[in-house]
Amino acid sequence: MPQNLVEKTFIKAPESYWIASTPQTNYPQLGSNIKTNILIIGGGITGITTAYILQKEGFDVVLIDTNRIAAAATGHTTAKITSLHDLKYAKLIKQIGNEGALIYGQINEKAISVIDKIISENNIKCDFSRQPNYVFTQDEQYISKIEEEVNAAISLGLPASYKSSLPLPLEIKGAICFDNQAQFHPRKYLLALADIFTKKGGQIFENTTALDIHHGDNCVTSIKGGFSISSNKVIITTQFPFYDGWGLYATKMYGERSYVVAAKSPNKFPGGMYISYEQPTRSLRYQPIENDEQLILIGGEHHKTGQDDKENEHYKNLILYAKNTFSAADIPYRWSAQDYTVMDDIPYIGNITSSKKDIFVATGFAKWGMTSSTSAAMIIRDLIISGSSPYEYIFAPNRLKPVFSKNFYVQNLNVVENLIEGKTKSLPEKFSLDLEEGKPVKMDGEKAGAYRDIDGCIYVVDTTCTHLGCELRWNSAEKTWDCPCHASRFDFKGNVIEGPAIKPLKRIR
Repeated sequence: MPQNLVEKTFIKAPESYWIASTPQTNYPQLGSNIKTNILIIGGGITGITTAYILQKEGFDVVLIDTNRIAAAATGHTTAKITSLHDLKYAKLIKQIGNEGALIYGQINEKAISVIDKIISENNIKCDFSRQPNYVFTQDEQYISKIEEEVNAAISLGLPASYKSSLPLPLEIKGAICFDNQAQFHPRKYLLALADIFTKKGGQIFENTTALDIHHGDNCVTSIKGGFSISSNKVIITTQFPFYDGWGLYATKMYGERSYVVAAKSPNKFPGGMYISYEQPTRSLRYQPIENDEQLILIGGEHHKTGQDDKENEHYKNLILYAKNTFSAADIPYRWSAQDYTVMDDIPYIGNITSSKKDIFVATGFAKWGMTSSTSAAMIIRDLIISGSSPYEYIFAPNRLKPVFSKNFYVQNLNVVENLIEGKTKSLPEKFSLDLEEGKPVKMDGEKAGAYRDIDGCIYVVDTTCTHLGCELRWNSAEKTWDCPCHASRFDFKGNVIEGPAIKPLKRIR
């Protein structure tokens, strides 16, 4: 009997096209104490871009990553390079005024140009192309929101226009368009940039985990394995800062997961990048592949990390959307991503706290890391060289607005509720597991998590998160233990996949 598209897709485990279509990196692991001008912790697009830009300014730069570079959030993005971040500008004008909204738009537009220039100057082959970007609605009640955003963006001098139709097999009610945005293959771009950086004397160390930063005359970063890196400056680009510095970032950001399927369709995608305003979100773009074929990337279905027990349903919904909307016959790739959002929806870029002028952070990009990362690199460069940036006050991590927002209290109450629920929930002491099934259980009176792999081997870990002690929940789609409080994630063996946790889970069996 022929398999339906969902069954066919689920035969293969989730895999990112960006990672599958590029070679694995093999930079060395740190094996001694070293000194440098600038240490960058985190090898995604923010870290690699910042390393490249600061090296061009004459600094000696070292970059480390706890796993492999360009393989975490950057390896699981939709890779839209745009200053149109949903419907943002009308809200920003009300929130931080016309000048603040203008600064936000200007630096994100500048980031697109900087990426374009880097690609051109270095002849990087990364499928870069200029594309219009759209936010659309299929619901009449949101037309006024679209119109308000168009007017706000035009008033700020941004490349906005209103569209009443789109070249998609969808009936829309209205859309905002930003012209001259872009898309690319993020790993092709970043692996080339990393190669340029190292050939010019920069150092990259993979499988090198930073544990703590000791702030004094110099910054001394302790590394797992007993080594250390001494530097004048430290820049943390680990998506969620592994080192807090009493900045209380865990109370000011929250993590969400979202999903992507890459579909093959007999119909050619018309070009452009798209995202729906209403829920469930549908994000659309194409990616050219070999033999003049295309993949249609369809994203959406976001939810707070660790707070959804039907992860596979999100993939199914996107697969069915691909079939019904684009007549997709094959889904060769699917993956999920994690993003962190600041309570007031503006990233944190700058000094990690007002008292630690030699430690910088870039985080909270929500789902717009391609431009926000390059914006962060430019702001941090200016802060290091000049001590100030014309953009810094909008993004300053020590701003008070997020702490006094309604969302701050809503999100932190949610953390408390999940902490209490995890501690009080009763669990079975006797249990059975199917192949590739995981579930919370109780062993010897203690909370634990058990997983049976495809070969029948059982792995049991302590499911108390090593960050702040919340109880983890099983993610059936990715075969991971996820924290519903601050979005740390661990594989079924207990190894850290995503922070803020640093320490692995205790292995029970």
